[in-house]
Amino acid sequence: MHHFARRSAGFTIALAAAGLLVAGCGDDDTSVSDTVGSLTSQVMPGDDTGAENTPTGSPGAEESPAPDSDPNADAGETTVQTPDGTEVTVSGSIYQKYNEAGGPAGTLGMPEGEEQVAGDGGRYQNFVGGTIFFSQDTGAHVVWGDIQEAWEADGGADGELGFPTSDEQDTPEGKMSEFEGGTITWNSSDRTTTVTMN
Repeated sequence: MHHFARRSAGFTIALAAAGLLVAGCGDDDTSVSDTVGSLTSQVMPGDDTGAENTPTGSPGAEESPAPDSDPNADAGETTVQTPDGTEVTVSGSIYQKYNEAGGPAGTLGMPEGEEQVAGDGGRYQNFVGGTIFFSQDTGAHVVWGDIQEAWEADGGADGELGFPTSDEQDTPEGKMSEFEGGTITWNSSDRTTTVTMN
């Protein structure tokens, strides 16, 4: 690189850093990200296509998620290798809930397959110890055991109960899960489930 070009690049990087400091003083993380993209695309050389250097979106603009999409789709993902060697991806809100439950070492254990479509615009993923169901209206919740069996016997997400609105909770009698259309309780003394519609 020529001496002049190096000095120009250094000056441009200094200007970019100053721009980042100014942009970082605002409350809008999107504009900081877009400023970084804009400044680095002008400073850093890219490949022939320029794909690495093209900022996405315009400053301050946000795309609305599709009606059935996961608002936390960019929240992360992991790929888990099951004992049979299959690689299964867990992502978005289901991934967040899976992590809360301890991931592969937690009560849910290993995923049994990829994410599937459920009900009216929701999704679910089966794990060895239970299932995580997600809809945009209710969020992601774990359903398992006898409560899951009773819920599925009533039609699951497509039935009158709809999607879960809570994770399983302890009660004096046993366990309880809430759904859009009612509640399912499990009694630990006689090991029975009761479905109560709203």
